[in-house]
Amino acid sequence: MNMEKLKVISNLQVNDRYWHMIVDASGMEKEIKPGQFFNIKCANESFPFLRRPFSIYRINNVNDTIEFLYLVKGLGTERLTDINADETIDVFGPLGQGFTIKNEWDTILLLARGVGVATLAAVAQEAVARNINCVAILSARSNNDLLAAVTLQSFGADVYKVTEEDGTSHVRNVEQLMENIFADHDIKAGFTCGSKRLSKLMQRMTREKQIPAQIALEEHMGCAMGVCYACVCDIYTEGSIESVRVCKEGPVFDLAKVVLA
Repeated sequence: MNMEKLKVISNLQVNDRYWHMIVDASGMEKEIKPGQFFNIKCANESFPFLRRPFSIYRINNVNDTIEFLYLVKGLGTERLTDINADETIDVFGPLGQGFTIKNEWDTILLLARGVGVATLAAVAQEAVARNINCVAILSARSNNDLLAAVTLQSFGADVYKVTEEDGTSHVRNVEQLMENIFADHDIKAGFTCGSKRLSKLMQRMTREKQIPAQIALEEHMGCAMGVCYACVCDIYTEGSIESVRVCKEGPVFDLAKVVLA
């Protein structure tokens, strides 16, 4: 992990709730994996004091850039929108454990809700680069929030969209959609992020079909280094339940082991 000041190439509002930031990563030597995150200082001042964690949306190795798609919902993200192109941001990372993508998983299923879609976009990017087929179910409040759908489709993913606006995002509807996908595709692994209800559905269905699955958890963080224990979650381990740190042992976990209360 490294603390660096990276040049902002662009930081643009893409709808009423989401912003898209691209930064120059040409000076970074550390390999970045889908599912990892950066802890970003949201203003060039002492306030807000704590950094905010942002998952990686896209890794562009040709242009040496990394991208973040973020939801504006608090003081930190509000201040982040004030940063302009050609300014710098103070980033700490990459942090945490990323996704494991195996070449023998020739077809994978992605299930994401809200900003979790951004986290799984990087999975689709790497998978398609390895000639792995991606089928993605993206859930959001409205069609306007399905910002990453075009990105996933540009990677070659087969994308299904469900929204509250269209009345299609209920868990029962998503379950039927998943059953249809499993019937039409030989899914070898599942990936999920962004919704506890959908993650529980993925957990149950992948367990029934005996295929592996991974989840990227989202938690409020203090230090993002495993020191403060502000971001613990529970996992099953050897017949008992153990508390682990999302920032250090995660944010990606074996879905079968995560306690989703």
